[in-house]
Amino acid sequence: MSESITRLSPRQRMINLMYIVLTAMLALNVSSDVLDGFAQVEDGLARTNVNVGGRNDAIYSQLESFTALNPEKGARWLEKASEVRRMAGDLYRYVDTLKLAIVRQADGEDASLDDIDRRDDLDAASIVMLGPGMSRGRRLREAVDSYRGYVTSIVSDSVKRSSIDAALNTSPFRRPGTMTDQRWEEAKFEKQPVVAAVTLLTKLQNDIRYAEGEALSNILSAVDAGDVRVNELNAFVIPQSRMVMRGGRYSASIVLAAVDTTARPDIYVGGRKLDGDRGMYEFNTSSTGTFDYSGYIEVGHGDGSVTRHPFSSSYTVMEPTATVSATMMNVLYAGIDNPVSISVPGVAMTNVSASMTNGTLTRRGDGWTARPARVGTDATVTVTADIDGVRQNVAVTTFRVRKLPDPTAYISFTTPDGTKDRYKGGKPVSKAVLSSAPGIGAAIDDDILDIGFRVLGFETVFFDQMGNAIPEVSQGADFSLRQRDRIKRLSRGKRFYISRIRVQGPDGVERVLSPMEVIVR
Repeated sequence: MSESITRLSPRQRMINLMYIVLTAMLALNVSSDVLDGFAQVEDGLARTNVNVGGRNDAIYSQLESFTALNPEKGARWLEKASEVRRMAGDLYRYVDTLKLAIVRQADGEDASLDDIDRRDDLDAASIVMLGPGMSRGRRLREAVDSYRGYVTSIVSDSVKRSSIDAALNTSPFRRPGTMTDQRWEEAKFEKQPVVAAVTLLTKLQNDIRYAEGEALSNILSAVDAGDVRVNELNAFVIPQSRMVMRGGRYSASIVLAAVDTTARPDIYVGGRKLDGDRGMYEFNTSSTGTFDYSGYIEVGHGDGSVTRHPFSSSYTVMEPTATVSATMMNVLYAGIDNPVSISVPGVAMTNVSASMTNGTLTRRGDGWTARPARVGTDATVTVTADIDGVRQNVAVTTFRVRKLPDPTAYISFTTPDGTKDRYKGGKPVSKAVLSSAPGIGAAIDDDILDIGFRVLGFETVFFDQMGNAIPEVSQGADFSLRQRDRIKRLSRGKRFYISRIRVQGPDGVERVLSPMEVIVR
């Protein structure tokens, strides 16, 4: 295949899919089913790390064998490979200590990674990785940066360098549900359940082994392979993905290291010989769970003898899943547009559709807008996706529908530094602010919602020297001339009230707000 065509490796596609699945899980409520899903992903990643570690061992063994036969040519390459292995091993073991520290923070000193009790603990990972004076998250990021820099300096292939950079990227990024970019360690470990943090660290170990393998492969390719005589053959299973949705297709390449292209071996899985000569093993999945399979590769030699090389692997089939979440909060408000995020891991947005009861659900670019109709009736969102040509339901999520809360009345003004601000009563305000204000406004601005309301009218209540109340009626949202005149005559420490504030929201509902007390400074 031409080197100008950039394609992700099967291993990288597998990791990307796993990461999307993790992100989708984090967007859901942390239920026991979700925690069990993390445990399954953790087990799959752990097995992958063992397999990748075996592959790296095989490459390193070839370098050792070559160096033993030709020390003059192989010594400098073996030295580079040894340094890569040392750095990878040190970083891998350091990540192991962090996983154990997080579990012990949650379960106590007798905790075990194999049996986590408080899997849903949201504080342990933050304390261990981000706690004051510990800086373990920062030290991990710096160690990954150092390792990535050394490995990429060895790899000559620009495509592989970019793949390693992407796999071990520690740049700040924005986690779903946050408004700004966060440091790598904060985005990864802040408020993460223990089982999720452990799984993310296991994925990092997978990336460390992957980068190690690419560096060792590059070093091996730099050696004159014509001088090397292979004395050991190993069978490898390379799946495009170990995580497969039910109804999806599982694909894996079964290969033999150092195979002779002029005499390809015969491959058997479960006693059945594979068709073709490329070692592609694929089938449609029908049920969920983790499944093991094994087989062997038969290799013919020039003397007529045949050797058999066994192999084994596994794959995990998951139920199709989707993430449906209200962007603003966990409820929808009737009569207004509510932004909603809908995604299906591993499925393009063009192959995802959704519908909603009690209202309308409209796609807008990559996002969706939900507009519920009736307050008090739940809105149910149903998501379907086209997976490998089969249309199937992947999620059903129910939201409560509420009426918009009452807004707060305010008087808008500009501070001396030019900043727009809102006076909402209850504390002294300068007479200059009151005199320059055209009238009052109303809005919900509680850092979650930011929705303006139209002011239909209001009254002001002033008091004369005898304590008699003097009401004045506004001109819509603006102060009337009589109200302005009353405000100008107020002295320091005096106060008046704005009452009977009538407003109308974007949902068309008219409501009367609580009075606002205005104190002159």
